[in-house]
Amino acid sequence: MNTTSDLTIVIPAKNEAKLIPRLLNSLANQDYPAMPNTKIFVADAGSTDGTPEIVMGFRDRLQVALIPGGLPSAGRNAGAALAATQFVLFIDADVEPSSNSLIRRAMELAQNKHLHCVTTNIICREGTWLDKAIYLGNDFFQHLSRLHQPFSTGMFMLFDKRRFDELAGFHEQVHFAEDYLLSKQVARRKFGIVRGGVYTTNRRFQKMGHLRVIKLFLTTALNYRNQSHFLRDHKYWQA
Repeated sequence: MNTTSDLTIVIPAKNEAKLIPRLLNSLANQDYPAMPNTKIFVADAGSTDGTPEIVMGFRDRLQVALIPGGLPSAGRNAGAALAATQFVLFIDADVEPSSNSLIRRAMELAQNKHLHCVTTNIICREGTWLDKAIYLGNDFFQHLSRLHQPFSTGMFMLFDKRRFDELAGFHEQVHFAEDYLLSKQVARRKFGIVRGGVYTTNRRFQKMGHLRVIKLFLTTALNYRNQSHFLRDHKYWQA
């Protein structure tokens, strides 16, 4: 029996041939009943490693389509513009849900409590103890943010489409923390964190170094009211 989906999934990607099969396999195995009828837009930013071909190889298992992308904010916005569902899930190409029930439970939480944004924990299952500790710290501050100002990363961000449009989506002139800027506009009572998490890698730490990443996150948190900080080029995507 076909089930109508209330969800659209948007995945920004560039040269993710190594990691995106993990994500797409996990999506195909999710127990969300409407997954077979859920549209998945992969916003490809000019991949040269075969990512588009790999994505289209999942057409027999998922309703996947390629659209032009760019930086993550632009790719996410492009996918959201095509969504005609109640919710849009933004998920990064290099992550993988930690359980087959994550999307179903996130949708149930959002629908039952009429939430505008739902996120989850970030789990680094590979790398050093420091890599894992930094992500544990991220999760701690994410839970703490519910007391003051919601904080979600774009790795997994389920958004009510109407509210997303009201907030004008991701700020495309912001190249770092555009997800933070968007999520902090969500009312605390409309923000939720679903149990479990998504697995990620430590490749950002390998490229940028731990100290630089930590410094960038801390200065961003301290400048959350300073718009000029977010409009500055922090060279995040050039690392």
